[in-house]
Amino acid sequence: MQKDSLFTNRVAVVATMHQKEKAIAPILEAELGVKILVPQDFNTDVFGTFTRDIKRPGNQIEAAKLKAKKALELTGETLAIASEGSFVPHPDIPFIYSNREIVIILDKKSNLEIIGQEFSLETNYNHIVVESVEQAFEFAKKIGFPEHGLVAMFSESPEDSNEIIKGIITEEKLVEAVNFVLKKSPTGKAHLETDMRAMYNTTRMKNIAKATQDLIRKIQNLCPKCSTPGFEIVKRIPGLPCEICFFPTPLTLSVIYQCQKCGFSQEKPFPNGREYADPAQCMYCNP
Repeated sequence: MQKDSLFTNRVAVVATMHQKEKAIAPILEAELGVKILVPQDFNTDVFGTFTRDIKRPGNQIEAAKLKAKKALELTGETLAIASEGSFVPHPDIPFIYSNREIVIILDKKSNLEIIGQEFSLETNYNHIVVESVEQAFEFAKKIGFPEHGLVAMFSESPEDSNEIIKGIITEEKLVEAVNFVLKKSPTGKAHLETDMRAMYNTTRMKNIAKATQDLIRKIQNLCPKCSTPGFEIVKRIPGLPCEICFFPTPLTLSVIYQCQKCGFSQEKPFPNGREYADPAQCMYCNP
């Protein structure tokens, strides 16, 4: 734990209704010395749902900021933590889904905003259309049920689903939900998808913890000039030379760190610990 940090012995409000404090709180308490508070009756679903019935306002970071600011407003505290997740096809492997988790800390007292993140291929994000309970159980086994929950809908589109059944974590509830949708569905089919809310998805909870660890690393990186936490990378400069022809490659040659408090910046070369790029990454050697 950092001794006498900006956060020691302060109350940190975790803006969640989905038990994310289970992944976040132990790390923050141990590393920052904060006291965790989870606001009661705080409906974070108004900031967007994975089932798409409520759209997220803005992008992932903007939504997390809105949660944190609302938590501060509700509690009157000055320090808030919020997280937000997204699930998209991997940029390099489009047929595989990836999970990006961000955890943000907003310090109203010191006017600081620091963001940790985790980008991972470890996710069970998936969906299927079924015509029987048997098919539903096959899918459930594939996604890690019952440790990972399910959602049953009439259609992938919330506009076409007059009811969304969430938090399915028992065989009895799965049978009940699927039979209900199949009976009421005009197509005789049911749309199933993984419940990506943190308390029903242990894989996602692990990624939230990793994003929290990244947040801690950034907080502990102090500005060399004013010692403010969060001396972060703000720019990456490409041009790492090929180890054979020395031609500049798209890989990162150096990074620029900057303090959001005093504005001090510093360039650091070879952030990945390599002074030359693999020829496979060279447009001249491997066109």
